[in-house]
Amino acid sequence: MAKHNEFDVVVAGGGLVGAAFAAALAPLPLEIALVEPHAPRIPEPAAENWDPRIYAISPGSAGFLAGLGAWDAMPAERIEPIRRMRVFGDDGNAEITFDAMETGVPELAWIAESRVLHAALWRRLERQDNLKLFCPGQCTALSLEGGGARIQLKGGKRLSAQLVVGADGARSWVREHAEFWSEDRPYHQLGVVANFATELEHAGVAWQWFRPEGTLAYLPLPGKRISIVWAAADHVARQLLALSTTEFSRRVADAGHKVLGELTQITPPQSFPLRLLTMARSVAPGVALIGDAAHVLHPLAGQGVNLGFADAQALAAALAKREPFRTCGDGRLLRRYERGRGEERFALQFVTDGLQRLFSSENRALRLIRNRGLELTGSLAVIRNLLARRALGTP
Repeated sequence: MAKHNEFDVVVAGGGLVGAAFAAALAPLPLEIALVEPHAPRIPEPAAENWDPRIYAISPGSAGFLAGLGAWDAMPAERIEPIRRMRVFGDDGNAEITFDAMETGVPELAWIAESRVLHAALWRRLERQDNLKLFCPGQCTALSLEGGGARIQLKGGKRLSAQLVVGADGARSWVREHAEFWSEDRPYHQLGVVANFATELEHAGVAWQWFRPEGTLAYLPLPGKRISIVWAAADHVARQLLALSTTEFSRRVADAGHKVLGELTQITPPQSFPLRLLTMARSVAPGVALIGDAAHVLHPLAGQGVNLGFADAQALAAALAKREPFRTCGDGRLLRRYERGRGEERFALQFVTDGLQRLFSSENRALRLIRNRGLELTGSLAVIRNLLARRALGTP
């Protein structure tokens, strides 16, 4: 292991993306440190103890996680495949359907709970020979010099590294202290999440409705259960959060046209603010940003965590293929990584932001155009399949 707190790579942030990146470095002859304030909570086994924060994991991300040994470490009974997805416009008629069989894949995605996946990754890290965990640990100072970095932790401990990777989320400490420029635009919406028992079987179908007050998604959980994400204007979201359990269940069922019958709330609703964060650069000599530290997008496409996992996989691959004369923090190496990720990052942010703007407009002409466009796209199988494969990370 590293001596005198000198490392090749220091990862700041041990959430899903940071943990996956650190795990991806396990086969490399590098000394790694991971700094994280809080270890993940171990999931409780109770059948109805479902985490309201869930993710739609694409086939590409699932393959990455399987290679890390984390995917198979999750209980199979806590993961639900999506085999079909139906998306509706706000005129009651426009619809586009994505079908796994039509697309040529067994599943479009899998729904996994955040804390179950996080715990599986963390167990992997605890057994990793070339990794030292500083948990609880908190960064308090950062200096970049000579293509490397020095970090001071709360309590006075100092770490040095060739490369510091900021995987510390949307409010990234590393991004701020490395003085990266970013543009942060709030959507003035909250994402309201909760889990429900359903009257009818969901059959592995995910549903999404563009509504005047925001976007509502039903995502299938194992058994007769769903998780919902309702991206609603701030004032609407606050009204939803103030409802009684019974009234909130009724509102969610009515907003989804009761496609799954009556709903019964099984977890209290939670919320998080929605925003768009864009950056001209996400690397500099000695430092790189991944996941939400580098980009934040609207959740209507459900691709945020998949974009972060792709960052982690690409940066780990870049370090594995680096020339012997280059350090992990070499500026040219990091710029190659950044260029390779730029197209996907820009495309997803552009599309999700454009859809959010388009469907939040009250202009009658735009309303006609957006719903007609959705109908046209839904009628062309070739375009549907291309969109599905692009979104799901399949070739």
